[in-house]
Amino acid sequence: MVFQYDSMEGGGGGGGIGSTVMSTLGKRKRSPSTNIERTPQPKHPYLSGNFAPIQQTLPLTPCTYTGRIPEELADGEYVRNGSNPVSNSDLGRDAHWFDGDGMLSGVSFSKDEETGEIKPEFVNQFILTDLYLNAKSNGRLGVPILPSIATLVNPLASFIFVTLRIIRTILLVILSHLPGSRQKIKKISVANTNVVYHDGRAMALCESGPPMRIQLPGLETVGWFNGAVAEGEPAKESEEKVAVLGENSGLISFMREWTTAHPKVDPQTKEMLMFHSSFAPPYVQYSIIPQTARAEEEGAAPPTRKMLNAGVPGIKSAKMMHDFGVSSEHTVIMDLPLSLDPLNQLKGLPPVAYNPDRPSRFGVFPRRDPKQTKWFETNACCIFHTANTWDERALDGSTTSVSMLACRLTSATLIYAAGNMAPPVPPQAKALEESEAKRRKMPFFSKYDPEVDASFVESYDEKEPLLRVPSLEEHLLKDPFAEEQCRLYYYNFDLASGIISHQWALSAVPFEFPSVRPDLEMSQARYVYGCSTTTTDFGSALGKATKIDALVKIDATKLIQRGRTLPPRSITGVVDGRTMSQVLISRDPRDPIKVFRMPEGWFAQEPRFVPRERSAHERQLNDDPLDEDDGYLLFYAFDETQLLASGEVPDDTSKAKRAKSELWIVDARNMRDVIARVHLPQRVPYGLHGSWFSAEQIAEQRPVERMRSMDEVMKERHDSGLWMKVRERIEMWLG
Repeated sequence: MVFQYDSMEGGGGGGGIGSTVMSTLGKRKRSPSTNIERTPQPKHPYLSGNFAPIQQTLPLTPCTYTGRIPEELADGEYVRNGSNPVSNSDLGRDAHWFDGDGMLSGVSFSKDEETGEIKPEFVNQFILTDLYLNAKSNGRLGVPILPSIATLVNPLASFIFVTLRIIRTILLVILSHLPGSRQKIKKISVANTNVVYHDGRAMALCESGPPMRIQLPGLETVGWFNGAVAEGEPAKESEEKVAVLGENSGLISFMREWTTAHPKVDPQTKEMLMFHSSFAPPYVQYSIIPQTARAEEEGAAPPTRKMLNAGVPGIKSAKMMHDFGVSSEHTVIMDLPLSLDPLNQLKGLPPVAYNPDRPSRFGVFPRRDPKQTKWFETNACCIFHTANTWDERALDGSTTSVSMLACRLTSATLIYAAGNMAPPVPPQAKALEESEAKRRKMPFFSKYDPEVDASFVESYDEKEPLLRVPSLEEHLLKDPFAEEQCRLYYYNFDLASGIISHQWALSAVPFEFPSVRPDLEMSQARYVYGCSTTTTDFGSALGKATKIDALVKIDATKLIQRGRTLPPRSITGVVDGRTMSQVLISRDPRDPIKVFRMPEGWFAQEPRFVPRERSAHERQLNDDPLDEDDGYLLFYAFDETQLLASGEVPDDTSKAKRAKSELWIVDARNMRDVIARVHLPQRVPYGLHGSWFSAEQIAEQRPVERMRSMDEVMKERHDSGLWMKVRERIEMWLG
């Protein structure tokens, strides 16, 4: 039955109301109206602004610049990796800063041999992983194939919801191996975190798969690296069987390929060291891959022995491990109370869970003997990045201890904040809230409340105000963001006593994404460079979309010496307790902390150090070694005044309207002078880690026989018939 209500005139100054309402079985529906705009879908902060993914890729494209391009950059390339989801139509989904397909953005500095001019060129390319090629050739997926880290870490996500997201991934992987799929999913890595160079190969990495080789300077994708050779490289004529990652591991061999996004390359031996964290014991394995490309050159040292998937004893459950420390003789594995384990759901926990009641453990062992791991324990914390690790020696040359610099967080807030969610309330804060709620009950009604302890009622003071200002301690407990710290910490592991002899912060200034001069890694580098914020409360900055408006240079050697002379309180102490605002007003040229502050509205990304070299004329006048910090910091910068009033970026497909980023080159000595600004043809979304590749490294890349190609994948013939209709329905349902 259909009821129709016509417009009626109202008296007494009332306006006429006209509407047509159709009702079926008592339910009424409004007729479509062109006057009502559709409510915009809310956007995740890490999917909007300059965090928003960009779909345009450019080949090497000439750029303009202002300033002077240093000669040291000639024929080299700066490349930064980051997440950039290609399946992105559902903007209201769970999302995390660490999610998404890998995209490389680079600036190559080619030198004109005739004129000597250095010409910067910008290039960006998706990393053609199995997941990317499958999703791109499918076209029916609105969200990425893998579950978001936000889903896995969310304490409010139900067991059923998380399980369904994991099952969806499994079904899509299985479906990729059935007829009608253009690309099989054999590896589940998105390779979106870091990019490194070793033994003639540039490689992109993340923890869920093996390294992926890329080709410089065009950033084309070559293929997966298995510990011996990369797909796409010419086959070697050899009858010897070559050991590869995950070999002889049976059904879980794919997990044994999962490699840290932060492998370490020894600047002296040229070995690449890496660990593999998985869901099955041994939960952490360890590999060393020697350099072999130059082994046949005259006078070259013979390659060191390869070690693959050696178990690290002492770790009793699956962990979320991101980085580790390596000195010239020792390796440091971090067993922190941050788990990544599907079995957590059986305990009522999300797959990614942080337990502040468990200790942080550091396993130190000789580089080639993980069986000799010695464990050191301390308070719970999170460490995602180490800055440097080195051996401390006695007068006779023997190693007495191992020192490490790392960015220590007091909790796992960053994991939650990067997924746009509040962290779980700490147990002590819950207890405080319950106590406050109990204390604030009105005495009269409390006597009739059976859940209230009678002793509380008797002790209630009617003169005490019902509303009061909480103490600082209570405020910190109630606001998890307020207590968050991320500082550059110094650890010293005494090998003889088995204790951590020093563990304190060098500075109170917020500090993350650390790096040192590359040729001084694994030795005691003096200076550490990193990212920071001028926000007074770093926790508040983490609670939003994390943005970097300051780069920091810390004289670690000076502050360590000061701390050893006057040791701060262990764990919670700090050598230089000045705030960021206090450091910014310092004019002391010998200040151990220097800050490069971005102009108002500008934000930076992780910097990389490139050392300066003396010219031939300078070497004739002075051939002494240059200072350690004599060089340049390279990083991407973005001016957010280009954003629309809504906070979104302009249309990236419009050359006239699109927002654009720049590559800045800053003097690392004074942390003040901008040497050059390269104007890019499009923006570079805020991303993760990058590297500098020298002209020598680019020239010495191993030969490539074939590249991965989207065009080749799309040439694969699609079958037709009933199965394809069923398959399309399944893919649309899985969406």
